[in-house]
Amino acid sequence: MLYARAAATTRPSPRTTPDAWGAANRVYPPSSGLPGPRNPALTPYMPPFGRAIAARRYPLVVLACAAQSGKTETFLDVIGHRLDQRPAPIIYVGPAKQFLQEQFEPRVMALLDEAPLLRDKVARGKRMTKTRKVIAGVPVRLAHAGSSTALKSDPAALALVDEYDEMLANVKGQGDPLGLVLARGDTYADFVAAVVSTPSLGSVDVELDAASGLEFWKPSDPSDVESPIWRLFQQGTRHHWCWPCPHCGEYFVLRGRQLRWPKGSSPAQARREAYVECPRCGGVIEESHKAKLNERGAYVAPGETIDKAGVITGEPADVSILSKWVSGLASPFRTFGQRAERFLQAMRSKKSDERQTAINAGFGECFAPVTGEAPKWRAIRDGCRAQYMLGEVPESVEVLTLTCDVQKDRLIYVIRGWAALATSWLIAREEIRAAVDTTEIAVWDELAQIVSAEYGGLTIRLALIDSGFRPGKPWQLPVNRIYQFCARFTGRRVLPTKGHAQQRAPVRVAKPEITKRGKIARYGLELVHLDTDHWKRWVFERVAWPQEQPGAWRLPADIDDDYCMQIASERRLVTASGTPIWKQTSQQNHYLDCEAMQGAASFLLGMHRRRLTSQTSPPKPPGTTATPGAQPTWFPPVKDWF
Repeated sequence: MLYARAAATTRPSPRTTPDAWGAANRVYPPSSGLPGPRNPALTPYMPPFGRAIAARRYPLVVLACAAQSGKTETFLDVIGHRLDQRPAPIIYVGPAKQFLQEQFEPRVMALLDEAPLLRDKVARGKRMTKTRKVIAGVPVRLAHAGSSTALKSDPAALALVDEYDEMLANVKGQGDPLGLVLARGDTYADFVAAVVSTPSLGSVDVELDAASGLEFWKPSDPSDVESPIWRLFQQGTRHHWCWPCPHCGEYFVLRGRQLRWPKGSSPAQARREAYVECPRCGGVIEESHKAKLNERGAYVAPGETIDKAGVITGEPADVSILSKWVSGLASPFRTFGQRAERFLQAMRSKKSDERQTAINAGFGECFAPVTGEAPKWRAIRDGCRAQYMLGEVPESVEVLTLTCDVQKDRLIYVIRGWAALATSWLIAREEIRAAVDTTEIAVWDELAQIVSAEYGGLTIRLALIDSGFRPGKPWQLPVNRIYQFCARFTGRRVLPTKGHAQQRAPVRVAKPEITKRGKIARYGLELVHLDTDHWKRWVFERVAWPQEQPGAWRLPADIDDDYCMQIASERRLVTASGTPIWKQTSQQNHYLDCEAMQGAASFLLGMHRRRLTSQTSPPKPPGTTATPGAQPTWFPPVKDWF
C-alpha cells in the first residue's frame, strides 16, 4: 500500500493547461449550481487568463471583470494545475477573513478531495490547518488582506490575489497588500502574481483605434481612477474581450453601452426584451447568440488587429504586465435581460451605491458618480448671445481683462469686458499660432501688442497668463517666455497663474518664486494660484445666469459653435471620497480654461463687489457700444488689488 501511494505521488503527470486539467480532474457535487464535470468552455474568456498564469511569461497577470464571471473557479484550476504539474509554494490572498474561511477554504478542500491527482498528495492531520495546506511537500497559504503577518509569512512561487479593489490600501501601516505579496516572490526567478477584481471607482472613457476599428478603453490620468485593478489594467497590455457580430462578421469590444431595451421600458420589460446592438452595423444580438459568440471570442489589445476569421496580427505593448478586461455581458450566468433589469432598478433608485454596484458588478466597468453635468453647448450659444458683435465693446463695459492659455504650438487668449456685479461680455477670442513652438519671441511680441492695444477706448486692466505649460526650461536658456513676458509690464498688470485641483482659497497670490538654489527668481513676479475646480464651476454658474439680471455672462451674436463647444468640453465628477475631478469630453477645452481665469481676474479686480450706485449707471441694453473716454476712476489703487 505504501509503495502504491509513493508511486502515485511521484509519477509525473502529462503536461496540460489549467483549464484542461480542471476539466479532467474536477467534478461539481449535486448541490452546486452546475453539477457534474468541470466545463471551462462555459466561460471561454477565462482559460486564456489561466494559461497566461501557467506560462510564466509575464510576472504580473491582471484581469478586470464583472461579478459572477467564473474567476474563482479559474483560480482553483490554476492552483490544482500548479500543484500537480510543478509543485511550488502558493499564496492565495482574499479580501477578508470571513470570505477566506467560510467560502474559499471549503472550495480548496473540495478541490483537494475531488482531484485524483492531488488526493493522495495531501498531508493531513496536524500538518493541515484552516489557512495552510501542504500538498506534494509544498505549502499553500490562504491569507486575507487584513493580516500583514500572513502576507509576509512564506515565500511563494505563485501568488493569487482575489478582489483586489476590496482590500485595504495600507495593511496596518505595512503598505499595499499587492506590494507585500509581490515581495514573497523575490526568491523565485519564475515568480508569477495574478490579480483579479471587479473594478470600483474611476472616470474612464473609450477611444477608437484606427488600425483595428475597435473601441478600446482609453487610459485615464491615474488621479482620475481610484480602482486599483483598473490602474493595473491601464499599465498592462490592455487586452479586451471581443465578439464577432453574427450579422456583419466584424469583431467589436463588448461593453455596457451596447445593451439596449425599448425606450420607456420598465425594469421587468427590459428583462424580457433587452439585447446587444453591434456598434459596427447596428445588428441585434440576442441572448441565444451568446454561447456561440463567446466560443469565437478573442482578446485583442491596442497594437493588434483581428479579421473576420478571428486571426490576430500585430503585437501588444511591450510591458511587464499582461492585463485583460471582459464585460459582464459575456457571462453565461446572467442574461442580458437580468443585467438590464438590475441597471434600470439602480438608476431609478437614485442611490449612488446601487448605481455603482450595477456598473461595477454588472458590467465590470468603473463607476464615476456625477454631481454636476456640463451645460450643453447649444444651450450656451442660444442662451448667452446678446445684441452685439465680436470685437465690439458694449457701452456698459467699464474694464477689460485678458486671459491666455499657453500651448506648445500656440497661444489662446480671451478678452472680456466687465461691469458692476461681475456682469460681463466676451469681446475677443483668438489664437496666435507659432511657426514651430511657443518658445519663439514672435508669438509673445504679438501678444504684447494685443495686451497694449485699445478696445472701444479702454485698455486691458489685468492680464493673466497660464504658466502650467512652460515653453523653455524655467530660469535656463531659452529664458522662460511666460515669466519674461509678464516682466515686460509694470504695475502688476500682467501676471502668471498656476492652477490647482483644489486649494483653500479661490485665489492665492504667492510671493516671488524661489529657485532650486534658494534664491529669489530673477523676475521677482508674484504668481497667482487658482482653484481650478472653483473657477470652472463659476463659469458653469454664470452660463446659467439670467441674461436680464446683473451678473449675466454674455456672448456676441456672431459667436461660433466651436467656442461654445469648448466651454462645454468638461464635466465635473466627484469620487466617493469627495474629491472633485474634471473629465474632458472633447479634445479642445482651451476657451474653458481661459474663461475660468477670467472669473479669477474679475475677482482680483473686485468686480463682484462693485455695485450699482448713483454715480454709476446701470448696464445699458445689449447692442450699444462704448465711446472713447478715460478709464473709470472708481478702481482701487493697484497696491490694494490683492
